[in-house]
Amino acid sequence: MSHPNDQRPAPRKVDQLKPGDRIVVLGAGPAGLTAAYLLAKDGYRVTVLEADDIVGGISRTAQYNGYRFDIGGHRFFTKIEPVERLWHEILGSDFISVPRMSRIHYNGVYFDYPLKAKNALGGLGIVEAVRIVLSYLKWHWKPYPVEENFEQWVTNRFGKRLYQIFFKTYTEKVWGIPCTEIRAEWAAQRIQGLSLAQAILSAASLNRRSSKIKTLINEFQYPRLGPGQMWETCRDKIAAMGSEVLLQHRVTSLEHEDGRVKAARVSTPKGDRRIEGDHFISTLDLRALVRCFDPKVPAPVRAAGEGLGYRDFVTVALMLESGDLFPDNWIYIHTPGVKVGRIQNFNNWSQAMIPIPGMTCLGLAYFCFEGDGLWTSSDADLIARATAELETLGLANASMVRDGTVIRMPKAYPIYDSQYRGHLDVIRGHIDAIGNLHTVGRNGMHKYNNQDHSMLTAMMAVWNMMGASHDIWEVNTDFEYHEEQRLEKPAPPLAAPAGR
Repeated sequence: MSHPNDQRPAPRKVDQLKPGDRIVVLGAGPAGLTAAYLLAKDGYRVTVLEADDIVGGISRTAQYNGYRFDIGGHRFFTKIEPVERLWHEILGSDFISVPRMSRIHYNGVYFDYPLKAKNALGGLGIVEAVRIVLSYLKWHWKPYPVEENFEQWVTNRFGKRLYQIFFKTYTEKVWGIPCTEIRAEWAAQRIQGLSLAQAILSAASLNRRSSKIKTLINEFQYPRLGPGQMWETCRDKIAAMGSEVLLQHRVTSLEHEDGRVKAARVSTPKGDRRIEGDHFISTLDLRALVRCFDPKVPAPVRAAGEGLGYRDFVTVALMLESGDLFPDNWIYIHTPGVKVGRIQNFNNWSQAMIPIPGMTCLGLAYFCFEGDGLWTSSDADLIARATAELETLGLANASMVRDGTVIRMPKAYPIYDSQYRGHLDVIRGHIDAIGNLHTVGRNGMHKYNNQDHSMLTAMMAVWNMMGASHDIWEVNTDFEYHEEQRLEKPAPPLAAPAGR
C-alpha cells in the first residue's frame, strides 16, 4: 500500500552470484525451497536448513495413522505465470482438479461463499438487510476521513452495521486483538471485492460497481496427496541435483562481519554445526532473524524485532465414521460462542488422503497465541473441545468421532498491528545493508502473503542475485484480491536471465 508519509528504505544493493558460490537457505517452506530449487537447477550448491522434521512450512501436509491433512487450506491457483509453470515442473501429473465450495456459518445460518444476493438476503432477512443498506448509505455519504485501521476501512465500504454483525467477531477471533489495532492495509489486501455487502447492494440496485466485480474461482488445482507433496517432491529433486535439505537443523546464530553474513551456526540432534556460505536466503520470521545476529544488532533494531507480533494456531484433525458429512472444502465459522474459526473437510480435497473408505477427516483450526490457554491445552482436551463444537454447530454427532490428533503451528500469521510498519522499517534499515542476505516469504518479510506470492518473492530474490532489479517488497501490495492478482510486468524466465 502506498502512503504519502511513508519513509520507505532506499532500494538495496544485492551481491551478485559468482560461479562456485555456496548458498545457505534458512527454512524449508515454499519460499525457501523455491529459491533452493532454482539455484540448484542452475548448478549452484545449496544447503537448506530446516528446524522442523518436515518440509513445507505452513504448507506442509501432516500424517497420522495413514491420514494426510493440511494444517490450513492451500488451494493451488495463481495468475502469476512463473509460479504456475514451476508448480507443474516440480509435480508434473500429480495435480488433480477440485471443485471449490465454501460457506460461512453465522448464527446457525449458512451463507454461500462467494456470496450470492438471494442467499445473503434470505439468510439475514429483509429487515436486517434493509438496516445494512441504510447503514451503508450513511457511511457512504459521511465516511471516516482517515482510514488507519480495519474498523475504519470496513465501515467506510460496508457500513457500521455489517461491520459489527459480520466482520468484527470473526476478525477478532482470528487475530486476537481489537479491530481498531489492525492496520487498514491488511483489510485492503485480504477482503475481496465480492462481499456480503456488495451482494445486498447489488440486489437493491444501489451499487453500480457490482457488475464489474470478478467472482472467485470455481475450481482449483491440488496435489493428489496434499500441498506437502509439492514440497516433499521439491526436496527430493533438490537432493537429486546435488544440494541438500537438512531437517532438525535449527539456526541459532548468524555470524556477520564487514557488512556480510559469513556463517550460520545450527543446533542438531547430533550436536552443533557451523555452516559457511557466500549468500544467505532467510525465511525465518524477522523477530528470530534479528535475535540470531552475532555480534548483536543495535538496541533499536533489537527492540523493533521484539515489537513484531505473530498469531499462532492449532489444527485439531478428527477422524469420523461417515463418508459424506458436508460438501464444502471448508467452512468459515463466524458464529459467536465457539472457538473454532475454520473447518476443512479433507475428503472434499482429495480422497487419496483418506486411507479408509467410509471415513472422513476434518481439520478444525483454532487461532491463538503461543502459550495461551488454547495452545497449552492437552491434546485430549483439544480433541474433546473440537468434537463438542462440531456437534454444537450441527455438522456432526460427537458419537461419529473415532480418533483425533493435534498439530500446533507457531507464527502462522504476521500481525499487522498499529506499530508493525515502524518496526519493519527499522529492521529493513539494518538488514538491507547486508548485500548477501536476502529475506523472502511470509515471515521473512512479515507480510501476509499467500503461497504463490511467497514463491514469487523467492524467485525475484534469485533473479536479483543474477542481475535483475525487482522490488520484492511490492509483491502483493496492489490490493487486488489474492485470487485476482496479476504480475504487471513480464517475469523473467525460470532460469537465469540472459547475460549472467
